[in-house]
Amino acid sequence: MEEKQKIILAADALLPPEMAAKAESVGTTKAKMGWRNIFLLAVLAGAFIALGAIFATTITTGAGDRLTFGVAKLLGGLVFSLGLVLVIVAGAELFTGNNLIIMAWANHHVSTRQLLRNWSIVYVGNFMGSIATVVIMFLCKQYMFANGSVGLNALNIANAKCNIGFVQAIALGIMCNALVCLAVWLCFSARTTTDRILSITLPITAFVACGFEHCVANMYFIPFGLFVKSSAPINFWENIGKTASDYANLTLENFLVTNLLPVTIGNIIGGSILVGIIYWFIYIRKPRVSPFE
Repeated sequence: MEEKQKIILAADALLPPEMAAKAESVGTTKAKMGWRNIFLLAVLAGAFIALGAIFATTITTGAGDRLTFGVAKLLGGLVFSLGLVLVIVAGAELFTGNNLIIMAWANHHVSTRQLLRNWSIVYVGNFMGSIATVVIMFLCKQYMFANGSVGLNALNIANAKCNIGFVQAIALGIMCNALVCLAVWLCFSARTTTDRILSITLPITAFVACGFEHCVANMYFIPFGLFVKSSAPINFWENIGKTASDYANLTLENFLVTNLLPVTIGNIIGGSILVGIIYWFIYIRKPRVSPFE
């Protein structure tokens, strides 16, 4: 009977205090990993998130004509979850998820230099993985599918992201990475691959469906739109009944300054403070003992 109870306990999900200890341990390991491994795993993560973005772009093409706004967004969010599933289950380094390293930093297991080193390498690696995927996707001309409707959807997504105000982009970034880091946080409780996938799906579906902004996803969405705008053949524009001038705000400057910068700031705030620091404070911080107690 005791042996059976041990097996059940070993298979049960971890509780929040155990999750916090695991998050701290994982964060310490990530921060102290060799830069080559960090970079290569970050490139993979950029590609994985781009795959989720590709899936979402394809599935939502034409959905607005047949489905209500909410249902179309729900479908897009559900399939976009592929990206974080690949990151967590296959193993990769994602900038937004790595904001939780702040828990190990707050407990003095990771130095500020190690924290910023990890974030910097991972951010660059994510960007390179995303751009490499953009190039491959443009060369395979998947944007021409459905008489150019897939490309039209990609352009509309990218253009909308370049029309968000700076402060609004920060706020959308905060909400996004609060959900992404909650998904990663829930994965610390998981014992099986199925647990991890289920933990990821709802928070990620929620952030996409609600229109929140993810810096690594935008490293694919907007550059792909820029590639289509600048290099798509004439017959593509004829098929969709648009011209490049219809997307005047879809520019490199708006990508980097109007979207990527504020969204990254928001993601750091949402993941590091609203999730990482709060859970560190609750479960890891050693409370000061009052001399009057």
